Amino acid sequence: QVQLEESGGGLVQAGGSLRLSCVASGRSFSSYAMGWFRQAPGKEREFVAAINWSGGGTYYADSVKGRFTISRDNAKNTGYLQMNSLKPEDTAVYYCAADWHRGSYERPAELEYEYDTWGQGTQVTVSS
Repeated sequence: QVQLEESGGGLVQAGGSLRLSCVASGRSFSSYAMGWFRQAPGKEREFVAAINWSGGGTYYADSVKGRFTISRDNAKNTGYLQMNSLKPEDTAVYYCAADWHRGSYERPAELEYEYDTWGQGTQVTVSS
């Protein structure tokens, strides 16, 4: 059974940076797309960023474009979300997710239901 585990969350001041990691474990891996989502208190979970297996296709929500960077190291079964110029409105629980049905070069999905495996989430809090 595949598991995803996020790390790297924490408390940071506005304008600061954090780097989230997502490690996949549990079996031999075929290709998968990786997405990051977040859920703020009282709000629905929303798409943040996604990357395909090849790493050549990256996509972002408009709210984070230019500030966040998604990347991955397939040799380490690890994905990353570098978050710069953080704002208080970025405060949320951040989740990584894997879509095992997406081709290596396909555009990754932005919809939650397309993802098969989810991590437990990591809290990011940005103070003003």
